[in-house]
Amino acid sequence: MPATITRTPVNVERKDPGTGGKPPVHHRPTGGGGDGDNWDNRPPGRRGPREMLARYRMLLFFALAGDMMFFAVIVLAFFFQQRAVRIDPASALLLDWKPLALPPVLWINTALLLLSSLTMELARRHLFREIDVMEEWLGLGKPTSRRAAPWLIVTSTLGCLFLVGQWIAWKQLSAEGVYFASNPSSHFFYLITAAHGLHLVLGVLALLSAGMALLWAKRIEVRQIAIDCAAWYWHAMGLFWLALFGLLVYGQ
Repeated sequence: MPATITRTPVNVERKDPGTGGKPPVHHRPTGGGGDGDNWDNRPPGRRGPREMLARYRMLLFFALAGDMMFFAVIVLAFFFQQRAVRIDPASALLLDWKPLALPPVLWINTALLLLSSLTMELARRHLFREIDVMEEWLGLGKPTSRRAAPWLIVTSTLGCLFLVGQWIAWKQLSAEGVYFASNPSSHFFYLITAAHGLHLVLGVLALLSAGMALLWAKRIEVRQIAIDCAAWYWHAMGLFWLALFGLLVYGQ
């Protein structure tokens, strides 16, 4: 009786062309994808891309928690100062707080920042889109970066326009004779807008760093982490501004 050789399912899959249009195992791509297919593949003893992303996100969230506490202290001081009173020589209680008319440009700035948060999210999603990642796996250049870069540029431009708008608001108030020490309300206006503006400058620098990663980083996982962290920071700055701007509107 002639000997028969039974091919195991693993060998069949590795040598046959595959079914359903799937290539053999030894031809299938590996690397970083947005759905996590590859994020657990790593050499023993080394961190995988998913663990790296989680680590960077955790560090970012700790930093944002510190920022949130900082702005929370400002909010508490705002409400305390708004209700503070003093006694004049006639023994009457007087409020030091005088409502401040906000420059209308702040509403435009708010719309710009919200729009920039949308464009930043579009840039982030392009780095994790499975179809774009598959094209890169197949050696078709860096389609993820090519599709995300325009949205990142738009986000940076909108962020810079927001900062210019804040500067215009300061110039308008100073032209009206409203300065930092004019009144407790103006004091908090300059403090809040300056503190948030400084944080947004750091956000623009983070966007520039992410753009450099899109251009020069060869590993897609590095580009994904850079864009993802920049996006979360940018979204947080948008949420912080909405809360602070609502506070300023309330104090009018």
